[in-house]
Amino acid sequence: MSLTIDQPRFASAVRAARPQRVGVVSSVVGLGLTVTGLDSAIGELVEIGAPDVSASGEVTRRLAEVVATTADGVRCMPLGAMTGVRSGMAVRPTGRPILVPTGRGLFGRVIDGLGRPIDGKGPLSFDELVPLDHPTPSAMGRARIDTPLQLGVRALDTLTTAGRGQRLGLFAGSGVGKSSLLSMIARGTDAEVSVVALVGERGREVREFLEDDLGPEGLARSIVVVSTSDEPALMRLRAAFVATRIAESFRDRGADVVLMMDSLTRVAMAQREIGLSVGEPPATRGYPPSTFSTLATLLERAGTDTTGSVTGLYTVLVDGDDHNEPIADAARSILDGHIVLDRKLAVTGHFPSIDVLGSISRVASKVISREQSADARLLRTVMAARKQAQDLIDVGAYQPGTNPLVDAAVAHQGEIDAFLQQRMDDQTPADQAWGRLRALGALLGGGA
Repeated sequence: MSLTIDQPRFASAVRAARPQRVGVVSSVVGLGLTVTGLDSAIGELVEIGAPDVSASGEVTRRLAEVVATTADGVRCMPLGAMTGVRSGMAVRPTGRPILVPTGRGLFGRVIDGLGRPIDGKGPLSFDELVPLDHPTPSAMGRARIDTPLQLGVRALDTLTTAGRGQRLGLFAGSGVGKSSLLSMIARGTDAEVSVVALVGERGREVREFLEDDLGPEGLARSIVVVSTSDEPALMRLRAAFVATRIAESFRDRGADVVLMMDSLTRVAMAQREIGLSVGEPPATRGYPPSTFSTLATLLERAGTDTTGSVTGLYTVLVDGDDHNEPIADAARSILDGHIVLDRKLAVTGHFPSIDVLGSISRVASKVISREQSADARLLRTVMAARKQAQDLIDVGAYQPGTNPLVDAAVAHQGEIDAFLQQRMDDQTPADQAWGRLRALGALLGGGA
């Protein structure tokens, strides 16, 4: 009598019977802990101690991720509170990295930096779980950016036109309207999918953004990843990569995705905390070298691929309105354009407070027609002439007739402001925005 062995089941049984290697916590210092007795690799999840069971039966596991290895052990960063962790506690490897849920069932849901639902709507409905890491599209395999992407904001769609697969930075100090502008884009864009990452946000502002700024309409077509400022640095960093991975999964299926991240600066700050805690030397303004390589890795994962696109919009919180501080400077060198929000405009009630003359899209000329480019250039020229003569106008020293461009700007300042300003509930289609710009150009051209 011959026996037939089910090879897959036999291999699974052998793996299950294999002794598990268990490490111990040797020290807990600062933001991380050192574990001896494990040979885990970078990026692997480990479980610290035994699971906690609440009175309601909910099981909570203390998870950490391996972020550095040495001959003496591995350095781990927690993905939650370290309350109760002590030296000598058992640490068990999970043998896997972070897995991210993907699929259209995530629309309208709010998840944390590990892909777990936090909106109280029950378990997630997803198509598959995918690893957090994903290969960056090759330079020669990326499709060229040649199609405009509607954002629903007149000043952006016409004067700093975005292309499908472009990466834009929104640079501003605190309280100038970055989150409000993102919410306008989430509701007004014609992209198929919107992924919003709120990294390092104040907990109070999360519900306000979801319910007031984004609203039910915007949330229904969005996937929101949240990691508040009180969460561990690794959770904040992972939230940025989880949102990027979800956007990539839709791009791989041929979809055009808008990825909005608020803010890139807090991602860099989280990486700074991690780098310093594992012994990296501080460099520019205390940021270790890994911070800038992490930014490049994160930003390069957006963009076009052979099919689909991820259009990235990243807010950059400039320290003291200094647009040359290290993170802003590094981000500007990687991104395909920058939008500057001006505090002076914000305090006068000019919203969105976009500094048109200080903003630029590096792909605009490739995605708009010559006629559209001429219309945008005319408005920019008129606004630049007005800005140069502003001091003379303020003191009453400017003589009408000296410069036709300035005369046109002064005569039609109301029409220019009406075009550039926009209510949050006003989503203007791109073709209507270009039509209004053409009409405004006719007025300015007549005045010039």
